Amino acid sequence: MTAIEPTGTTALTTASFDLTSQPWIGVLRTDGSQTELSLREIFARAGELRYLMGELATVEFALMRLLLAIAHDALDGPREMEDWGDLWEDADCFAPVAAYLDQCRDRFDLLHSAAPFFQTAGLRTQKDEVFSLSRIVADVPTGDPFFTARMPGVDRLSFAEAARWVVHAHAYDTSGIKTGMVGDQRVRGGKVYPLGTGWAGGLGGVFVEGDTLRETLLLNLIATDTYGMDFGPEDRPTWRREPCGPRGTERPATGPRDLYTWQSRRLRLHHDADGVHGVVLGYGDPLASRNTHQREPMTAWRRSTAQEKKLRRTPVYLPKEHAPSRSPWRGLAALVADRAVAAQGEEPAAFLRPGVLEWIARLVTEGSLSRHHLVRARVVGAVYGTQQSVIDDIVDDRLTMPVVLLHRQDQAFAQQAVGAAEDADGAIKALGDLAADLARAVGSDSPGPSEAAKTAGFAALEDPYRRWLIEMANADDPFAHRVAWQSELRILVRLLAERLVTAAGDAAWQGRIVSDKKGAVWLNAGHAEKWFRARIARLLPTPADDGRASSARPASGAEAATLPTPRPGLADSSPSEVCV
Repeated sequence: MTAIEPTGTTALTTASFDLTSQPWIGVLRTDGSQTELSLREIFARAGELRYLMGELATVEFALMRLLLAIAHDALDGPREMEDWGDLWEDADCFAPVAAYLDQCRDRFDLLHSAAPFFQTAGLRTQKDEVFSLSRIVADVPTGDPFFTARMPGVDRLSFAEAARWVVHAHAYDTSGIKTGMVGDQRVRGGKVYPLGTGWAGGLGGVFVEGDTLRETLLLNLIATDTYGMDFGPEDRPTWRREPCGPRGTERPATGPRDLYTWQSRRLRLHHDADGVHGVVLGYGDPLASRNTHQREPMTAWRRSTAQEKKLRRTPVYLPKEHAPSRSPWRGLAALVADRAVAAQGEEPAAFLRPGVLEWIARLVTEGSLSRHHLVRARVVGAVYGTQQSVIDDIVDDRLTMPVVLLHRQDQAFAQQAVGAAEDADGAIKALGDLAADLARAVGSDSPGPSEAAKTAGFAALEDPYRRWLIEMANADDPFAHRVAWQSELRILVRLLAERLVTAAGDAAWQGRIVSDKKGAVWLNAGHAEKWFRARIARLLPTPADDGRASSARPASGAEAATLPTPRPGLADSSPSEVCV
């Protein structure tokens, strides 16, 4: 970087930090070492890199979208499956990116005088205020400075880290009242009232990971002729558009490249020769998320009947956001819901799977990926609180699953996998009912015991279900595979139930009279356990003795008495453990 002495709060116009040549994106190499690379280096070495590394999972997701926008635009596609196949076979498939970055180099200069990267030159408030960098650094909790390594705040950032937070701000910045910018006609009394979070903040982010960053980029590089996706003729990233002015622009998105780089904020860094020390941040381009599923491929979608009534149109789909308390395997239906099948039904589907998984479905259906291969779906999302003015939590998980679940001509595997997840939901609900009955037997109507039992139950099923799902890659009969899961599930929940009954103590065995639908009944631990077993028998009936479920049962009584201890599972597996 070159710079001369600054005047006032900002450096003179010769300052430069070229993101195409300066290292600024964190990566993990395949040898386990970490470093920072420039955009040019990342694409040149993509086959030697494991994955991106950022301060938060949301930083990694935002940077992945940036890289995909560059790749799509530099390669002008891929347009068809054949084009993608050529890229997959070519070890140097990203070679054209270097020349592309040369052409767009000025727009990738973080400190450019006229068009700074992802910023608005000359952006200012009426009072020329410059704000703390904590407005864009999302790992400093608002009002909780003691829960960060940056205590007590953020006074200065290197240019490399500032660039990462600039990308993140457009994707995940919080909502709330913001200071108005000179030239923005939405300003009222010096303020702009809430217009929502950054674009990615409203998504339940999903992308597919491969063994290397090269594979990851290619697996998410959707061919433009893919069913259910709309790459409009005018689709292009923000650096191939006119630089943004202070005023926000209301316009529809033109396609994935546009959305990957959507300018949801207006932003300007204040810096000197040594780094960034302040920021001006305001609202940018607003965009409604409803029915953008044909242009936004990195989230699942849910049907909103409430919006349909309000807008008087059908269907209306909204992004399906992640719930931090709900593991992704429990929402498997939204990840495998085939868009083509949904379009053929009389009633609109409740869910649509992400476009990136629709693309993987095409790869396996047309034979580019073996149906026995495994892919790892990475799920990332921000959870906002207090009217979306703060980030309360970050969702970050991985779900390894066989691509046969996405096969368009063979829906049985997906149906049985979703059914198995529903089996688990029903069984854990029965476990929660048992805990509630045991609590009632000792005189408590608190929902606490039931919720605690369900939380512990899902934690105990986490590894077994994920393991069962992976084994489906080599299963010949999905129906028999589900029967095996039901047998294993029966054993696990009965063991959990026995522990609840034992922990309830003598008071629960003695019991008491409680009110029931049939009137006053005597409730004790024995009755509660009997009701639980009846519920499980209805939900998970014992199969006929045909040997199909025997492999799911533990080999000995000692093994049956041992419940798996919840532990970091496939969410923490390394990319080398997954075959793509």
